[in-house]
Amino acid sequence: MEQHSQLYEGLSRPLRAQLPPNATMIATDVTATFMAPFKLNFFVAFMIAMPYILHQIWQFVAPGLYKQEKRIAIPLLLSSIVLFYVGIAFAYFITLPAVLTFFIHAAPETVAPMTDINSYLSFCLKLFLVFGLTFEVPVATLLLILAGIVSAEALTAKRRYIIVGCFFVSMFITPPDAISMAMLAIPMWLLFEVGLFFGRILEKRRLAR
Repeated sequence: MEQHSQLYEGLSRPLRAQLPPNATMIATDVTATFMAPFKLNFFVAFMIAMPYILHQIWQFVAPGLYKQEKRIAIPLLLSSIVLFYVGIAFAYFITLPAVLTFFIHAAPETVAPMTDINSYLSFCLKLFLVFGLTFEVPVATLLLILAGIVSAEALTAKRRYIIVGCFFVSMFITPPDAISMAMLAIPMWLLFEVGLFFGRILEKRRLAR
């Protein structure tokens, strides 16, 4: 139980750092004080187990791949794991404090913000999942190019529409404020550029053979 509590304390630290002295976190449900830390513990356990889960999937898929396909798939698999973790870290250390600062300081002086622990957990987990998946954009871009679904040249020509699309998607999957939208859309665009850069290199190598 103590470890569950420590995990939740770590998660709630960005919020507690912004709360005024007279404000606290609250539990509006009898089971919330147990279930919120339990859900967080399950999420953390899943994140820790993800490399093992993907390894088991790889063990199942690998025998059906050619040697050249394995040579490409292994770096992509490792990159996708690392990028997912980096996305969660970016959300926790950079996006979450900025978003909380905006929302809490936007509250009227007569209103004391008291966030429900379950609501806060849901908010954080959604944010982590969104950013974790967003940081997979370079891998997705590479896969599209390598599969021949789209060329690097075609993606370059459509860059302006892709940038607009990044902001459009961010508008729907982030909290309703400009800070959250920008902090998702800009990394999404930059990560697309990274994927496009490496995709262009791999495409040239493939054509040169």
